[in-house]
Order: sequence, then C-alpha cells, then structure tokens
Amino acid sequence: MGTIRFQALLASQNRPNIKIDESIKRSELFGKNVFNDAAMRHFLTKEAYNSVNDAVENGSKIDRKVAEQTAAGMKQWALSKGATHYTHWFQPLTGTTAEKHDAFFEPIGNGNAMEKFDGGQLVQQEPDASSFPSGGIRNTFEARGYTAWDPTSPAFIYGTTLCIPTVFVSYTGEALDNKTPLLRALQALDNSATAVAKYFDKNVSKVTATLGWEQEYFLVDKALAVSRPDLILTGRTLLGHSPAKGQQLEDHYFGSIPNRAINFMRDLEQECMLLGIPVKTRHNEVAPNQFELAPIFEETNLAVDHNSLLMDVMGKVADRHSLKVLLHEKPFAGINGSGKHNNFSMATNTGVNLLGPGKTPMSNLQFLAFFINTIKAVNENEELMRASIASASNDHRLGANEAPPAIISVFIGSQLYKVLHDLEQVSDGKLSPEEKTDLKLNVVGKIPEILLDNTDRNRTSPFAFTGNKFEYRAVGSSANCANPMTVLAAIIAKQLKDFKVEVDALIEGKEMKKDDAIFNVLREYIKQSKRILFEGDGYSSAWEKEAAKRGLSNKKTTPEALKAKISKKSLALFEELGILNHVEVHARYDIELEEYTKKIQIEGRVLGDIARNHVIPTAITYQNKLIQNVQGLKDIFGKDFEKYAGEQINLIKEISEHIEAINAQVTQMTEERKKANNIDSVEKKASVYCNKVKPYFETIRYHADKLEILIDDELWTLTKYRELLFTR
Repeated sequence: MGTIRFQALLASQNRPNIKIDESIKRSELFGKNVFNDAAMRHFLTKEAYNSVNDAVENGSKIDRKVAEQTAAGMKQWALSKGATHYTHWFQPLTGTTAEKHDAFFEPIGNGNAMEKFDGGQLVQQEPDASSFPSGGIRNTFEARGYTAWDPTSPAFIYGTTLCIPTVFVSYTGEALDNKTPLLRALQALDNSATAVAKYFDKNVSKVTATLGWEQEYFLVDKALAVSRPDLILTGRTLLGHSPAKGQQLEDHYFGSIPNRAINFMRDLEQECMLLGIPVKTRHNEVAPNQFELAPIFEETNLAVDHNSLLMDVMGKVADRHSLKVLLHEKPFAGINGSGKHNNFSMATNTGVNLLGPGKTPMSNLQFLAFFINTIKAVNENEELMRASIASASNDHRLGANEAPPAIISVFIGSQLYKVLHDLEQVSDGKLSPEEKTDLKLNVVGKIPEILLDNTDRNRTSPFAFTGNKFEYRAVGSSANCANPMTVLAAIIAKQLKDFKVEVDALIEGKEMKKDDAIFNVLREYIKQSKRILFEGDGYSSAWEKEAAKRGLSNKKTTPEALKAKISKKSLALFEELGILNHVEVHARYDIELEEYTKKIQIEGRVLGDIARNHVIPTAITYQNKLIQNVQGLKDIFGKDFEKYAGEQINLIKEISEHIEAINAQVTQMTEERKKANNIDSVEKKASVYCNKVKPYFETIRYHADKLEILIDDELWTLTKYRELLFTR
C-alpha cells in the first residue's frame, strides 16, 4: 500500500474521544452568545432599545447619539462574555464570510489602557477592499470600501470575538456583497406583498419573507481527506473508482446515525444553540457518509446569515472531531450530491402565512393570489432563476442522482393542478351569484382538505409546492443562500406589483368588485403560466423534449446560464425595484464567470498533477512487477512461456494503453488551458474552459479509474472511495 494512503488509514484510527455534555437543556443554551432582545433590554438604555427595534421593524435610521448608547451597551455585554475583540462580519462576493478583528484594547497614555468601542466603530468601518472581487467597480489600488451595521441581524460572540453583521459597499456606494441586494429585494417584496395583502386584511402593514434551509453535507475522516490532493484543493474527488457497495441498498437514508457522526452533530448543535441558530432536524441522507441538518424557519436575512455562519462553524467543529465536512455539490461520482433546499414563504405581521390556506373562502382566495403569482413569477423568470443557482460545482449535481434538472419547472401536485384548472374555467368578467357560490364551495373552500391529503413529493422538481411553502430544491449545498433568495424575492415583488396594477385597473376602469377582479386576473395568469407546471419525471429525455416545445430553457453549464443575469429583462427588473443597478449586475456577472474559470483551472491543474505524480508512477511500478514476473516465467518455461504468461502480457498492454491515454490527454488539456489563459474576455475565457478544457476531465478520469481496478491495491497511493465513504 502506498505510504501516504497507509499513513492516512492508520491515522484515521486515532480518533479523539470527545464527550458532549448534554445535561443543559437546548432552550437554556439558545441565544446565550447573541445580543438578542433579552440582552438588549438588559444592557441598552430605553431610548437605544426602542430605536434599534424601530430600525428592525420599520427600517428607520439610528442617529449618532443612539449609536453611541448602543455601542456602550453592546461592549459591556461582550466584555461580560469574555470577548476581547470585535469585527464587522460581512459576506463579500467570494461566497464566504469575511472578518477583520480589532481589539477593544486602546492605550490612553502614561502606561494605562482601556477597552474602547464607540458608535462610530459600531456603525461603520473601512476595511481594505482591494483583494475582494469587485467586477471592475473599482481599481485594485482604490482599496477603500465600507462595512455598515445591519441592525436587523443581531450581533453575536464566536470564540472571544464580537461579530457585528454588516453590509459591504464601495467608496462610490455600489454593493460589494451578497447582503445588500438581499435586503433591497426583501424590502421590495415587503412593499408589493403588503399592498396585495391589504385586499384581504386592511390591518396588514408588513410582510416578511421567511426561509428554512436544509443543509446537506458529507463527513469524511480528516486524515483520509488530507491524503487526497483533489479533495483538499477542489472540494471533490476528481478521480476514483466506484466501490462495490454504494447507495444501491438504500440502507443509509434515515438509518441509525453512526456514533462518530452523532458526536459531531451534538457538538455542532450546541454551538448553534449558543449562536441562536435554531437547528431542529438531523438525519442520514441517501449517500454513505452523507447527512443533513435543518433549522426552524426564520426571517430570510437572518436565515441567510445563520446559514453562512453555520458553514464556517461546521468546519471548525469537524476539526475537533478529526473529521472533514464536504460542502461541494458533488464530491463523489456515482452517488447523490448535496443540495441546500431553500423553503420559502411569506408571513404578515398579523400572523398569517400567505402561502398557507385558511379556514374561510376569503383566506383561501388570499392563498391563491400569492400562490398563483409566485408560479407566474417563476414562469416569467425561469432563466434568471437558473442563473441564480449556477456554479461550477452545482453543474455537476443538477440532473444527477436525485438532484433536480437544469430545466426550471414548478411542481404543485395533481390536486392543486385541478384547482387551477377549475379556476381557469371561471367565466370572463363579473361572476354571477351562482358562480361565486360554486367557486367558493367547490373550489376555493376545499383547498385545505386537498392539501391535508396531498402529500405528493417530486424529487426531480427544482421548485415544488409542499403544503404551505415553496421548496427551491436546485440551490447548491455550498451556495450562499442570498443569491437565489434575492432573485426569488425580486421576481415575486415585481409580479405582485404588476398584479395589483391589473386588479386596480379592473376595479376602477370596469367597476368590478374586488373578488371578481382578482379572479379575472388570476385566471389569466393560470393560462399564461401553464408551461412552467410539470408533474412528471424531470430526469426523462421526454421531459427535455417537452420542455423545449414549451419554450423553457435548459442551460446545463454555468457560462451559458449566467447570461440571463445581464439580459435586458433582468437589468430592467433589478433597476425598477432598486435592487441592483447596471454596474452592480455586470460586476457580479464578471465575478461569477471569473470564479467559474478559476475553479475549472484549479481542477485541471490538480488533475494533471495527480495523474502524472500518483497514477502513472504507480501504474509503471506495477507494470514493472508484471514484466519481471513474465521474464521469470520465460526463464522457467522457455519458448512455451506465453502459455502461462498470456494474461500478464495482456494486462501489461492494457496498462500501457491507459498510461499512454492519460499522458496524451493531460498534455492536450494543458495546451487548451494555456490557450484559454491568453483570452482577455472573461466571457470567452469561461466558455473555452467549459467547452475545451473541462471535457478532458472525464476522459482522464476514465483511464485513471480503470488503472485503479487493475493495479495491486497494496501499491495504489490514493485513498479509495470505499475508505472515504465507509470509514466511520
């Protein structure tokens, strides 16, 4: 066995024995390290407390005097928790989080010092922005960028650092982060949804978008992971033959959680409780060593922050347990990849879920209004939705092993489909008393009963209605939720805004009653959105053909999908709602293309390195052993040696063919990469990497994986799939 692999397998047996004390109730731990309502009541002045709450609820500005009071209270709280530093915690366009720690410590002269943290340090900082991606918004030498406090997401302590969630903008005001456009989109949705909700309840003054993410991930032994250069440098295995046993027995899904994994989960959940992340569910996923955790629904901005924080915390907790968390969408070929299902809904300040049916025909009409408008929004913007979940890593997952396809469609279940069909048949214009009665009793009134018994699930659907929410299943496991949720909030905000204009026009222009106007507009929306509704198998080739007939896009690669972000339609949408201007949209487009290119470039380099420094040398070593064996047989049997050495000779030839193919393919891939690197256009470069460089990966992998099963296991240097997936 190769030395590296042997040492990794040996090290994997030396596992830390970490015991988790679960004697304290989760409810008592929850939010202990968060500057939440209870902490603010205790440490803030009444004026500061009311001002922060007003900012959270109504978006009002916090003046400098109140900021000073808030900073003083926050510092006192943080110091009481043992904090020594503070940081503006933000989400740049790298897809991860960023932080720069400053000590509270401040010299005051004469050998004395004090802990200092004032309103200015709370509200704004000026980090060096030069090394963060900006898509050309500013030059590298123009390093100035600003982080600004987001009071809607509470500060928290992690380790000994007070973390203050912030937005990140350039000197000239453009958003350089994922949070800023999300906050703008959520505000736009609040405005549009509140206006529509008032049709049904005049007391509604705010609508909050809610999000419940489901985080899928793999856990592998850290020592084994470190022995794989591809896993460490790219997050996935670029080669590796499938083990005899994978997930075909379906024995891992919802099975008994392995001891090592459950200890990690307990530790992680305690950290989450302290940080106010309301994790609720844990279980085995379908693939071996694949798991999932999910929280209770939260306001979307807070949920996005919590998921970003969770992904960082997961890695640190795993390290304590000598484990490695893999968040890549497809770390292993041939088995399930990992997603991050984004469960979306909208709730009013009066406590109503707008995507949940009620007990009265009026509340069900409200449900239908938001339900159908959401479907219409997806229908009108399916290409933009596909673009919002595009990445080099998610391209591997979409359409493979239980992941939804790249074609965006909506699944609502056969019974709700019938409800929409019945609504479509409603007569044009004003409804007769008989029609209203029939509609309310036989269609609208029965929606709660229909949903109660309708437990249909379609795992091949990228956007499915699941009873009282829509589940956006196409989001990748490593993604920052802000990108897809910004797009989803934006398209629904725009659709609801247009809906209100159309309904009001019928009420005022044709003197229709409100219900008649709503039904008439919804009926037209159902007709216009039929193409997006699909109840069947999203994996089938028949659906690809049918989707093409319906005019639905099928963008299978990121460079192809991202073009929708800079279409005239998308630019107009973001501009109209004040979410992103043209400069910000184009910057993000360039950044995402550049990130795609760099990831494929890194994978190509790593694959070439492994092929020539691990696979081929091992193959040659084994081949030499076979040659020695054949030579020995020849010495013994003379001219009849081929009778006894025929299989070995064939094996030598087969190994030679694979070595030759790998060498040739790596050389050609490298040449294509060099050509691509000379292209100035980020768009053209990404396309070349996608269409000219990436195709070599599978060919090289094919020959390397063949060698893995031909070569003596004792010689193979790379940790194998069976060891990565089944070592617990």
